[in-house]
Amino acid sequence: MPQNTFMPKLEDVRKARRWHFLDAKDFVLGRLATRAATLLKGKHKPFFTPAIDCGDIVVVTNSDKVQLTGNKLDQKFYFSHSGYAGGAKTTPLKLQMERDSTKVVYMAVKRMLDANRLRGAQLKRLLVYTGDKHPHPVPSEVK
Repeated sequence: MPQNTFMPKLEDVRKARRWHFLDAKDFVLGRLATRAATLLKGKHKPFFTPAIDCGDIVVVTNSDKVQLTGNKLDQKFYFSHSGYAGGAKTTPLKLQMERDSTKVVYMAVKRMLDANRLRGAQLKRLLVYTGDKHPHPVPSEVK
């Protein structure tokens, strides 16, 4: 009995994209990031293929009200290095939340995705906003 492998076509994948709206005040940061990463990858779809970008569009609102467990607000740091000697920079999570809370959510989701060529295209479909308002039509508003 022959077994055929199904590969979704790129046009069909693009037509099947849906919008998902997540409110960050209902989520802990890590749980929000895994939920958003799963939707961006498309792992919730029956035709998921790892080599094809078949994920959906994710809009996250209220990034400034995301919940953190334990002492992460005081103990977690973001590390970056310029590549030069003495070029290490550490930014506390508390300071980053005050400066730009959208970056905290963006970095959490980015680090949940696979580090491959598809990650850039998947992250373009992640839209993060600090407040309740966003410029995208909610499905109930779409006619």
